[in-house]
Amino acid sequence: MITAYITHPDHPRHFMGPGHPESPERLDAIRARLQLTGLLQQTMQCEAVEATQAQLCRVHPAAHLHHLEGCAPVEGIRSLDGDTLMTPDSLRIARLAAGAAIKGVDRVYRQQADNVFCAMRPPGHHAEASDAMGFCFFNNVAVAAAHARWEHGAQRVAILDFDVHQGNGTIDIFQNDPDVLVCSSYQSPFYPWRYLESSAPNIVNTPLPAGTAGPAFRRAIERDWLPALHDFQPDLVLLSAGFDAHREDPLGELCLEDEDFYWVTRLAMEVAERYAERRLVSVLEGGYAGAALGRCAAAHLKALLGLPEAA
Repeated sequence: MITAYITHPDHPRHFMGPGHPESPERLDAIRARLQLTGLLQQTMQCEAVEATQAQLCRVHPAAHLHHLEGCAPVEGIRSLDGDTLMTPDSLRIARLAAGAAIKGVDRVYRQQADNVFCAMRPPGHHAEASDAMGFCFFNNVAVAAAHARWEHGAQRVAILDFDVHQGNGTIDIFQNDPDVLVCSSYQSPFYPWRYLESSAPNIVNTPLPAGTAGPAFRRAIERDWLPALHDFQPDLVLLSAGFDAHREDPLGELCLEDEDFYWVTRLAMEVAERYAERRLVSVLEGGYAGAALGRCAAAHLKALLGLPEAA
């Protein structure tokens, strides 16, 4: 398997202050673990480029983008809500995160990679069409899906979101769109407390009670996601890869282990292999326990590379 790894060295310029969980140290932990295990060296590494205004406008109204630009401080930190803060460079880094996902889509459609892992921040799956929230400014995976449809003619895009939090922003953008299937697993009841009762036919919610461990998580995914995916037959699979459902993560109360992320990645790859000519792009979402985040990302990348779990 050819796996591309997309990131950018400027990501630390988006820094929301000491103690904030969505910190530059997240990507440092991932990179350190991948280098230590030798997995990073097995990937095709490249840098993200910024998403354009036109690419962002496919999912976010222009007025909302202009509003965000007007909120950007000249210096210091400005709060958009209780946990989403902006620095002078935040929107540029957010455009790079969205641009990484776009570049990943281009890579798989141009057959330059079988799959892609976009190791960028800030995350994106809480960003609704007209609302930045939950550490997220632009919805990276939604921008990637729109790009795939617009530029590459994707007909059926599946977005699989495994995170301790529901991907409310992705649901907000694509609910009732028959050409996009959104599957989201999350701790419930829990933040963001939106769209938990969505009845849109293209949304598959998999709420999990606090304390859910790997075996129950796997049964729920097989019960809820697999029938929908086989019925939908996607020609592109996108992952919102959140590692904060790990038992060591401080932001949630799910109890997944490293190997559960290998398992769910392999499940997504099998769907992509069956229906989408292997095209799969993974976009980093949550994950805030440094050592565990690094291990989970390594398990995820090991699966993407086609390596056995115990390798």
